[in-house]
Parts: sequence; structure tokens; C-alpha cells
Amino acid sequence: MLFNSYSFIFLFLPIVLAGFYLIGKRNGYFASIWLTLASLFFYGWWNPEYVLLLIASIVFNFSIGFNIAKHTNSRKKLSKYWLIFGISSNILLLAYYKYTGFILTSYSELFNENTSIPDILLPLGISFFTFTQIAFLVDVSKGYVQEYKLAHYFLFVTYFPHLLAGPFLHHKEMMPQFSLTTPYKINEKDWVIGITIFFMGLFKKVVLADGVAQYVSAPFDMTATGAEISLLDAWGGALAYTFQLYFDFSGYSDMAIGISLLFGIKLPLNFNSPYKATSIIDFWRRWHITLSRFLRDYLYIPLGGSRRGAFRHYLNLLITMLLGGLWHGAGWGFIIWGGLHGLYLLINHGWRNSFIQSIMTYNCPLFFRQISALLLTFIATTVAWVFFRAENIKSATGMLDGMMGSHGIVLPYKYLNKLGNISNYLASQGVQFRDTRSFAGTEELLWILICFVIIWGTPNTQQILAKFTPALEMVDTKTENHWWEWKLTKTWLAIGMITAILSILSLSEVSEFIYFQF
Repeated sequence: MLFNSYSFIFLFLPIVLAGFYLIGKRNGYFASIWLTLASLFFYGWWNPEYVLLLIASIVFNFSIGFNIAKHTNSRKKLSKYWLIFGISSNILLLAYYKYTGFILTSYSELFNENTSIPDILLPLGISFFTFTQIAFLVDVSKGYVQEYKLAHYFLFVTYFPHLLAGPFLHHKEMMPQFSLTTPYKINEKDWVIGITIFFMGLFKKVVLADGVAQYVSAPFDMTATGAEISLLDAWGGALAYTFQLYFDFSGYSDMAIGISLLFGIKLPLNFNSPYKATSIIDFWRRWHITLSRFLRDYLYIPLGGSRRGAFRHYLNLLITMLLGGLWHGAGWGFIIWGGLHGLYLLINHGWRNSFIQSIMTYNCPLFFRQISALLLTFIATTVAWVFFRAENIKSATGMLDGMMGSHGIVLPYKYLNKLGNISNYLASQGVQFRDTRSFAGTEELLWILICFVIIWGTPNTQQILAKFTPALEMVDTKTENHWWEWKLTKTWLAIGMITAILSILSLSEVSEFIYFQF
């Protein structure tokens, strides 16, 4: 079941909300059980068989966590063995479903052997609920977990707003909210803000992300077959995907926060205008914030972080990003994407400590430095997204080849007469005019321009609603009054209604969220 579907908006969500508050009037504990059952139904809508896998994973990890906690003080060595067993089991489960095909295919290609590849269907959200539970086990071993009620742990893992595409939940943030036993009452403010955020996110997904997505497939599909594409074709496809992914993930993150507020529960912030970042370090503080937090706390810091000298610091960064790329998907493109971001981070940290950076900071105007850093970060991120999206390395290198202008510039043939004498000048400079399957001309450029204006020229959801703190760990929540801040006025009511209507009317073609595949 998808957030951007009629069945979810007009059937599932109203029924679950009604049951939650009707039951919650009498007992909050039973309301949390209702919400858990609804979350399992939500997950099973896609494939009922994998509900048993999810339940088995939850029961297994809860049992392991209980045994870790039982021996933490008295028999620390045994507790450590339980932790190793629990983490290893989770990684093996994830590896079987997510990486078996990739490993066997790579082995077959490397040694030129005809290896049988099993057809294993990847359970939705397995990376999210597996990593969430690994973090739980580690925190139990450190004595950070204070509650061990199975019903609340079930809800912690299965809670449907986050289950399929995040954010990663931390027990210390969510357990106090799930463990309430007092009767639940509807909070009118949470409902108004929650509905507002939900439709903001739905608009991003079905209007913006799905709208610009129409320009993505053609150039990537052409380069996957070995075809050569021109500068505009390549950059058009790369930018279209860069914006599709942005609005798709931002839309999901908003909808998850909005839905959760309807139940009176706040989720951690997961997205904060990452394309406004002026460095790759800044980018990873804004993009998939809870994944960055997980990689930092449970991988980078245990590896030694920056505490063991410059070489180990850079090596730990590179290992962390390579594994972060592999988490996203079983393919060399994801590994290269992670490696590129690891390399970007090494350069970024090295630059911050360099003498040249200090000289430029002293001599260059602040505005020039900020614009240059913004554009450089955006371009580097866009280049890396090519490997993230491409079906294979051939497709990615073909796209990058076109983006460097190796195959010239091609405009659709229809502009030959429209541009008049300008077309003659362009032709004399090497621009070709012919029919193209991967560049749509004015329409595509207009979509890309609109996306640029939105990401760089408008406030994001959390800034618009900062005064209401709709999410945990809000950042950039300054309290100054701005004309664009959300208020309960007729103007904002009209904007909200238009956004909702346009979003609902755009649901005719339901599309999955990109992060569902991870």
C-alpha cells in the first residue's frame, strides 16, 4: 500500500485513525496494539508472506536484546556473544535477500562461469527494519534501553509511517511516545499541522517528482544500450533524476511526519533542503539525516572516527560511505556512488584544513564563496547520482561522457525554423538539429527551471512550520516572523486546498517511492 493512493488516503488511514482514538479513549495500551496490527496489515498489503518474516525478525531481536540485557552486568562476556550473534544473524538475513543475486552475478562475471542465480524477491523495508533492530541491540548492550515490553517493541519496529522508507527510529525517541497508557485524545493542532504537511509531501511526490520523472528514463536507457547522447540530453536526464529523487524522498519524509502527527506521535526529521548545502559535509547533515546518524554512531565512531590520526580518519570515512552505498542497493553503481561521496568527504575535510582555503576565505567576498560552494556541491552530487540511477556501469559512463560534451550538442529538429537566424549561428558553432528521443526541449528545460527555483528559492516544510515543531530534532527553527510562515489564515487555507486538490487529481497514475527499493 502506498501513501499516494486512494485506498490509503480514503480507506486505510481513516479506519486506522478511527480505531486508534476509539480504543484509546479507554486504554492507550490497547490502542498501541491496534496500531501495531494496522501496521502489519499495511506491510502485508504488498506481500502477506513476508509479514511472517517481519514478525520472526522482531521476536528474534527482542529475545536477543532480552538476553543481552540479562547478562550485561553479571556476565559481560556472554552478553557480548549474544550481541555478536544477534548482529551477525541480522546481517546474514539482509545479505541473503538483498545481496545473494549480486554476489553470484559478480562471481559469474569475474570467473566467466555459468552460475545459477536464484530469483529472490526483496522484502520491502528490510534494510530499514534490520538496521533499526541492530541499533537496538547495540544500545541494549550499552545499557541505554530502559523498556522491554514486547508490544511496544513491535510497534517501534512496525510503525507504518516509517516502516518502508524511514526515517530510522531510535528507541529512546519513540518508546516514551509508544508507552503512554493514558487515554488518547485528538489534538486539533496536531491534526491541522499533520494534514498540512501530508499534502505538502503528497504534492512533492505526485506533482513535482512524478512530473519531472518523465525525462529521466530515456537518456539512461539509451546509454545502457551503448548509444551516445549529447550534452543537453545527458544533463537533462541527470538533472531530472536529481530533482525526481529529491522531491520523491522529501515528499515521503513529509508525508510520514504528517501521518504520524495524526496519531500524536513525532518522528525524527530526515530531510532538510540538502541541495542548499555548501559542502558535502553539510549535504550529509541534510540528506537522509537519520541514516547519517546511524552510520556515524554505529559504524564511523566504532571504527575510530577521527580519534586515531588523519589516515585512519580518512579511511574510516571512506569505509563508512562505501558501506552506506552498499546499504542502498546490491550493485556496483551504489558502491561507486558511496565511494564517490567518501572521496568527496576526504577532499572536503582536507580542503577545510588547507592553507589555500584560508587564503580564499580572507581574500574572496563571502557571497562569491557561498555561491561557488553551493554550485560545486550540487554538481558533485548530481554526478554521483548518475551512478545511483544507472542500470549498469556502461550506462553511467555513457551519461558522464555526454555530460562532458564528448558527443556535441543536439537540439530537437523543431527548433531549426523557430530560432531563425540564431539556428544558423548555432549550427556554425557545431550545434546539431535532429529528432531526439531523450531531450524534450522547452518543456524539459521549464521543468528543470521550476525545480531549481523551488529548491533554491523557497523555504522548506520545516521552515514554513517551524513554530509548531512537527518533528523531533528540528533544525534551523528560527522564530522570526516571515511572510511565508504557516498561519491559520484564509490565504493558507486556500493554498492548502489547492495543494490537496491538485495532489488528489494527480493520483490517477500511482507510482512507488524510489526509496522503497532499498
